[in-house]
Amino acid sequence: MEYTERLFVPLRWWVQATMLVATFWLALVVAVPLLAANLIVGTIAALVAAAFVRFGAFRIDVSGGELRAGRAHVPLSYVGDVMPLDKEQTRLLAGRDANARAHLAMRPYVKRSVRVAITDPADPTPYWLVSTRRPKQLAAALNGHLTR
Repeated sequence: MEYTERLFVPLRWWVQATMLVATFWLALVVAVPLLAANLIVGTIAALVAAAFVRFGAFRIDVSGGELRAGRAHVPLSYVGDVMPLDKEQTRLLAGRDANARAHLAMRPYVKRSVRVAITDPADPTPYWLVSTRRPKQLAAALNGHLTR
C-alpha cells in the first residue's frame, strides 16, 4: 500500500496575511509616494506568499520502501510500531511527553499526527512524530508495509 499526502498552509492564514499586507499599504500610502508604497507592499506580499508556499509544501510519502516526511526519510525496514494520534495525544507527545531525541515533522496548522517508532540500532532517534490530516490512513499504509 502506498500513501501520499501534501500539507498546505490553511486558507485562514492567507486571509490574515492579506489583511496584514493591506494594513501595511494603508500605513505606507499616507507616508510615502504611492509608487513607493506599492513597491514596498508588493515586495512584502511576495515574501509572505513565498514563505507560505515553501512552509506549506510539506509532503508525506510511503513508497519505494521508505517513509518520507519533508526532506527526511527512513527505510521501512527500520519502522517499528506505528500509532495514529488524536489532537490531545499529539499535543502531549509534541510537548510535555516529548523525547528530546525524537524527530518532529510537525506543522502547527495540523493537529493530528502519527508516532512512528524507529528500530535502527545505529540511530539515536526513538521515534518520528509526523503531522497528518489522515493519521489512520498513514498508519495503515505503514502497518501494511510492516506485514510484508
